Amino acid sequence: MSFNDRPKRPRPGPLSHLQHDADSDEYGPSRTQLKRESDALQKLGEDLLTLPDSRLNALQMPETLRFALRDAKKITAHGAKRRQLQYIGKLMRGVEAEPLHEAVAAFRLGHAQDQLRLHKLEHVRTQLIDSDEALQTYIEQHPGVDVQQLRSLVRSARKDASANPEARSGRGFRELFQFLKEQPEAEDAA
Repeated sequence: MSFNDRPKRPRPGPLSHLQHDADSDEYGPSRTQLKRESDALQKLGEDLLTLPDSRLNALQMPETLRFALRDAKKITAHGAKRRQLQYIGKLMRGVEAEPLHEAVAAFRLGHAQDQLRLHKLEHVRTQLIDSDEALQTYIEQHPGVDVQQLRSLVRSARKDASANPEARSGRGFRELFQFLKEQPEAEDAA
């Protein structure tokens, strides 16, 4: 049998592979959709790496995934980190992702709320240093506050501010901020 005598097989058309991907109902999810889902799970794995170990340990997940996440935190080489993240994404295919999404979102929300509280405290500190009226208002709004210590810290912070107005980071500033942070209702002040 020569080359020319062989039976010819029909060749697929140039777009035949797209017909299966476009019609995901009959053939299942498209490769593009599977890739998106895989990338989303890998991104969730990266987000899980931002959680502290105490939060990770509280989550329900297989031990292999927990160990893979722990190992990924130790890896510093770029290529190795990328491969480990791909492995985490693979492990995540068999895990219910919704509780993990919720845990990451809750952590980020808590972190954002903490940051907002600190910004409010900085604003309160600035007001206390700038004005005696703000100091009096703060004392009225916080009946349990140690007034003597607060006035002493405000005086110290004002002294730091007058000594070096550009650099507001003296000891009095820090101590006043720590004092405000320890107060239970400090974020509701003036």
